[in-house]
Amino acid sequence: MLSIIDKYILKRYLTTFAVMLLMFVPIGIVIDVSEKVNKMIENKVPIKAIALYYVDFTIYFANLLFPIFLFLSIIWFTSKLANNTEIIAILSSGISFTRFLRPYILGATIVSLFALIMGFFLVPKASEGFKNFRYMYLIGNGQNEMRENSNVLRQISKDEYIYVSSFNNDAQTAFDFSMEKFENGKLKYKVSANRIKWNEQDSTYTLFNYQKRKIGELSDQLISQDKKDTIFDFDLEDLTPLVYIAETLPYFELNKFINKEKERGSSNINTYLVVLYKKYSIPVSAFILTIIAVSVSSMKRRGGMGMNLAIGILLAFAFVFLDKVFGVLAEKSAAPPIIAVWIPNIIFGILAIYLLRNAKR
Repeated sequence: MLSIIDKYILKRYLTTFAVMLLMFVPIGIVIDVSEKVNKMIENKVPIKAIALYYVDFTIYFANLLFPIFLFLSIIWFTSKLANNTEIIAILSSGISFTRFLRPYILGATIVSLFALIMGFFLVPKASEGFKNFRYMYLIGNGQNEMRENSNVLRQISKDEYIYVSSFNNDAQTAFDFSMEKFENGKLKYKVSANRIKWNEQDSTYTLFNYQKRKIGELSDQLISQDKKDTIFDFDLEDLTPLVYIAETLPYFELNKFINKEKERGSSNINTYLVVLYKKYSIPVSAFILTIIAVSVSSMKRRGGMGMNLAIGILLAFAFVFLDKVFGVLAEKSAAPPIIAVWIPNIIFGILAIYLLRNAKR
């Protein structure tokens, strides 16, 4: 059962966090509008598209700065409790500091579950809308910029590779197509065509100036046709991979996508794994940041709430900075993604234990 004090602190925890979101999200929207309004007018972006973009922006922005909002909201209301000597009164009544933390941990659990559900299901959809809008209306030539349309090289299975020099998404046609099949490390055959077109009606591909070279022990066999309709195991999406595909997939689809890319030996697998592991690491950070925030702000200090907020902003941005740095490190280097993603939580977890021990004294 929750005591009156537990309910009081829990209510303040959740209310202040909600108010912090309601305060800063509109500020983020105003800043974003001021930066993009000229481009929107120039490109004659429909009002409906803009409205949907800012719905997605709200979810995307709140998730992106979730640690900062949570951290500052806890420091804010806990500092007020400390300045009003409410914490001294609570601890003087015989309640231990660990027991005092219980409503905070309960609040962190609620916020973590909320962040987990958002990360699994809401944020991917919002990320897709947010990024589609930016690439379609605000960056370069529009929708084509969303895809890797030039010099696409993809491993579609353990021993099969495809390449196209360019792809026209509207015409669903790729140019300078080739597919190589290997067996025991040796090239078995190579299929090439000047042009390959997807036929949506019967789910086939049409190859123009088709050639297939079968590699033999003594000589090669060459098969040529002006035009050939055939079926391949790869999808049209493999010819035009989205730059940010992993961020737009709900949890279960993301797992399937990662397993598929692992089988293919994708060179971008670390990028996809970072997206997956962050869905777990961000909710866990709610507990770590809660303990740090309470430990920092539960004692009255010279400078009062302003000093606590300054410390809070510094630590929150340090957390976000480390999260970004190690995320990029995992994507661009051989560092294991799971370790890189969890390092900020580990570092701040150690800091949380240290500050908590000091706060108990």
